[in-house]
Amino acid sequence: MTIGLSDEDRELRDSVRGWAARHSTPAVIREAVEAKTETRPQYWDSLAELGMLGLHLPEEVGGAGFSLLETGIVAEELGRAMVPGPFLPTVIVSAVLNAAGRTDDLAGLADGSLSGAVSLQPGRLRITRDGDTATLSGTSSQVLGGQIGDVFLLAAADDGELAFVALHRDRLVVRDLPSYDVVRRNAEVEVDGLPLATSDVLSLDSRRVLDFAATLFAAEAAGLCDWATTTAADYARVRQQFGRVIGQFQGVKHQAARMLSRTEQARVTAWDAARAQGEGVPAGEAALAAAVAAAVAPEAAFRVTTDCIQVLGGIGYTWEHDAHLYLRRAQSLRILLGSTASWKRRVAALTLGGARRVLGIDLPAEAEQIRADVRAELAHASELVGADRKVYLAEKGYTAPHLPAPWGKSADPVTQLVIAEELRAAELEPHDMIIGNWVVPTLIAHGSDEQLERFVPGSLRGDIVWCQLFSEPGAGSDLAGLSTKATKVDGGWKLQGQKVWTSMARVADWGICLARTDSDVAKHKGLSYFLIDIRNTPGLDIRPLREITGEALFNEVFLDDVFVPDDCLVGEPGDGWKLARTTLANERVSLSNDSSLGAGGETLLSLAKTTPGFDDEQLTVLGKVLCDAQSGGLMGLRATLRSLTGAQPGAESSIAKLLGVEHVQQVWEVAMEWAGPASLLGEQDRRSATQMFLNAQCLSIAGGTTNVQLNIIGERILGLPRDPEPGR
Repeated sequence: MTIGLSDEDRELRDSVRGWAARHSTPAVIREAVEAKTETRPQYWDSLAELGMLGLHLPEEVGGAGFSLLETGIVAEELGRAMVPGPFLPTVIVSAVLNAAGRTDDLAGLADGSLSGAVSLQPGRLRITRDGDTATLSGTSSQVLGGQIGDVFLLAAADDGELAFVALHRDRLVVRDLPSYDVVRRNAEVEVDGLPLATSDVLSLDSRRVLDFAATLFAAEAAGLCDWATTTAADYARVRQQFGRVIGQFQGVKHQAARMLSRTEQARVTAWDAARAQGEGVPAGEAALAAAVAAAVAPEAAFRVTTDCIQVLGGIGYTWEHDAHLYLRRAQSLRILLGSTASWKRRVAALTLGGARRVLGIDLPAEAEQIRADVRAELAHASELVGADRKVYLAEKGYTAPHLPAPWGKSADPVTQLVIAEELRAAELEPHDMIIGNWVVPTLIAHGSDEQLERFVPGSLRGDIVWCQLFSEPGAGSDLAGLSTKATKVDGGWKLQGQKVWTSMARVADWGICLARTDSDVAKHKGLSYFLIDIRNTPGLDIRPLREITGEALFNEVFLDDVFVPDDCLVGEPGDGWKLARTTLANERVSLSNDSSLGAGGETLLSLAKTTPGFDDEQLTVLGKVLCDAQSGGLMGLRATLRSLTGAQPGAESSIAKLLGVEHVQQVWEVAMEWAGPASLLGEQDRRSATQMFLNAQCLSIAGGTTNVQLNIIGERILGLPRDPEPGR
């Protein structure tokens, strides 16, 4: 994985990773750890010759003319390899000077003859002004890369405001500091009445300086996360305790899955911040993207590196293992950048002020011809009303464009996005099949010709409403453990059992039902997939199931010798598990066109604006929730971009559900808390914070519980061993 998504991004990652493996060997890292003072690495010139120091700089100063994204990819990889040296402060200094129009040092920073040093907090450094003259006095905060830096970018207080000065080392008194990060060390600067030229004080907005730093700090933090997660998972696959590898214990497996979740959050926010610092992005958007990355990535790196030590156990606590180096680096980034809470408040303040990140996609040129064809076809739909419009859209393949013709349009990802845009522009809404969105693809893949003709057109038009009879009191997430039995009889099957949590059962026309047709084979192999006529089949007892909200949206369904004819068995007996797991061969590709914060985030913002006495603690909480919201939107965006290029899904798609569910639950928990005692009144509207909070509790249960999702992430992505078979 890498911050970047394109083939070129991955090639750059591989190049840097190979370079780091050759130059940043364990011996080199340990030499840096044990050295009394930091020195410029011998391989510094090699890094410069490869052009890594100037990727983001204009060609006229020796750069490559790329964006901050490419430099972020390098920062991620060098962080992942714990490469000693001042890469991070050097590229921050050059990026800031370039944005400020200070070009005199850019060539030296690009070719490696100069290195940078950065202090982002003013410490006791002050600018004093007297008419047209200004002087600098005091002692700086800790300076990253200061022990070997040549060009210093220093924060200073300027009449109560934050300012940045850029000065050469020979004008400063630099003192080496014993550093918590023992690989890349810090210094402090002291000056007493140093006269400042006008050009010494950067005209660039100080928040913009911090945004550049936040972006590149976040990129390096993503690399730290990646190393720590990979190291922990690798160890958990082989370390044995209590007779089995520790990665098989759910406590370890779930911890590793959480580590990967934080790693992906760090990666997507760093990626977005780097993209946003380019030309053409509105200032508010760029600032918000950087603030989200600053609030998420360094904190994620700190948490993941501490978790890594925990998974490693005693070996992780030794000086000889590199785990503590990554912890020291992560914690240094988090503290040097400024408190996580302050960045969360920055996110909240920007968002309350109206800033939003646009999660758009630039479609390829061929999209315009697709658009013209779709627009022409939809023109007639706009002239129709009611059922006629739904029928027309269904017959033309717009209910589910991703499905193969004649049921859909066999639409590739680009076409799906164009269709979604054009439907929205024309204010047209095809029928939403809800449960049918699972049923129809399964029938297309496995059903008979007669079943296709009988069920698919009506489902697409909205004439047939479906429900799903899968879950049972004793078989929820463990679907293969269901006990509903189907016995072969003349002309069909008799079903006996109980289903639960069946939504829409009281309004559905048909239901899909899994039942056990063979008890003598492995539980996954003895299931079959049936279609049940809900309205006209004797033996069905549908009872409303009242939920914690007080409503009864779900149902329990009792099947008492329910007869299902042979022509309503899909596939062959025993195919049920395969059919139940059928996913869309051409999966839907979608991109939310709502706010990047989602409906929950926007609701919380509205509540924040009307909550009296809103304080810093609440602002921090709001910022955290908004960071999670934007992280989820970014994961969806990256998944869509992967689909457009034909790439395989990344870890984002597996993690998005986990984080998305927890985000929604947190939104309504916070909303209820802010509503205060009023939230404790009974008989509340179903859209109230109280009812939404109660309703959200099902999200971490439905469709596979959070615990199962953590297992899936740990096993399928991190490669940890599956849980032992029951009884073994």
